[in-house]
Amino acid sequence: MKRLFSILAIGLWTAQMQAQNPIVQTHYTADPAPMVYKDTLFLYVGCDEKDAPRNSYLMREYRLYTTTDMVNWTDRGAALRTSAFAWSAGDASAAQCIARNGKFYWYVSSQNRQNPGSSIGVAVADSPYGPFRDALGRGLVTNDMTTYARHSWDDLDPTVFVDHDGQAWLYWGNGVCYRARLNADMVSLAGEIEAIDRLDSTSFSGGFTEAPWLYERGGRYYLVYASGFPESIHYSMSRTAGGKWEAQGVVMPRERGSNTNHPAIVDYKGRSYFFYHNDALPGGHSYCRSVCVEEFRYGADGKIPELHMTDGGVTEGVGRLDPYRRTEAETMAWSEGVTTEADARRGVYVTAIHDGDYIKLRDVDFGPRGAAGFTAAASSRYFGGQVELRVDSLGGALLGVLNVPYTGEWENWGEFSTQVEGVPGVHDLYLVFKGKRPHALFNLDYWKFVPAS
Repeated sequence: MKRLFSILAIGLWTAQMQAQNPIVQTHYTADPAPMVYKDTLFLYVGCDEKDAPRNSYLMREYRLYTTTDMVNWTDRGAALRTSAFAWSAGDASAAQCIARNGKFYWYVSSQNRQNPGSSIGVAVADSPYGPFRDALGRGLVTNDMTTYARHSWDDLDPTVFVDHDGQAWLYWGNGVCYRARLNADMVSLAGEIEAIDRLDSTSFSGGFTEAPWLYERGGRYYLVYASGFPESIHYSMSRTAGGKWEAQGVVMPRERGSNTNHPAIVDYKGRSYFFYHNDALPGGHSYCRSVCVEEFRYGADGKIPELHMTDGGVTEGVGRLDPYRRTEAETMAWSEGVTTEADARRGVYVTAIHDGDYIKLRDVDFGPRGAAGFTAAASSRYFGGQVELRVDSLGGALLGVLNVPYTGEWENWGEFSTQVEGVPGVHDLYLVFKGKRPHALFNLDYWKFVPAS
């Protein structure tokens, strides 16, 4: 029996070491909307509050995560809150951000307290990081403008796309698929709203429920969407963004426990990625969801293969992490136990660190000589603790130990350093936290290795 438990424990530990999904473990996230801008992938998500009840959503903000390698993700905090929209009743339903003419337009959906029912709004910024502001002071699409569906929450889940000829398209809907052209200003409609019947079997396989995602690739236009309830993910193809859609089939069947799913597809650094959400994090359920990603390849005919939810996610990154540049502590490939918070002075930082928690980073390139030192910014209100620096596994080679002392208050930050044993080459890096229980040990803001000379 002891041997059996040992085998199970080793299996669980190995699975955790290989896990990459969900890609964010510090918060519940939903409704992924990736955007590639320059050399960075920006992932805008909704945020399910951790105390959301099991029968209703509690979403008040949208968060931003970025990556340049598809395995390490940096938490950029709450880039937009529903409180930025005076008309919003406070629910941060699905949204998408897009770049055009040096501006960034973030299309959101939320209940409207000025015009009963759900509405589509637009926030705008000069940077993909924000700050974003309400571009209109009202809804771009309100419930009185869409009368095809009989229910009042049909104006949800906007997706936006700018075609090669400069024409921008907006698709959205719940229980019906709406679409309309946008003017070049990106904040006004250029024509009538068209409704596509959700039960049109030539356009939608399984019927259209919600969560459309529109894009073009290789001269083919794709509309990916959630179907049925509980939801599976299907897709359709067309020769134009505003043309007749032809149903293709299933992208991802219904798997795991969440009643909803929300698709997004993007190409980045020559590879194709499918984003979705489920309830795989501890404590997760249909109203506390988590964003995941899978890499895939199109067929020669442009078809999308059937995909399935995995714990492994993206197994091969598309870049290397440079440990000799300042790295935000909230950059993670995986973590256990910790969460993130933000303040106006420090920005986002890692908190709720306890004995045995850890952060993993993948594909860290220490170069031909390795490192000689390590520095981190931290604060502690209690007894402080240690950061064990290990490579390749939680019990891997120990490069060094950083001691973080008591600093007086959480706001009293300091930089602390230690010497390390250099290890050359590319490795996974583990920051393993040790200290007295049950107190929180310290907060961590950023870290950096010093190269061996």
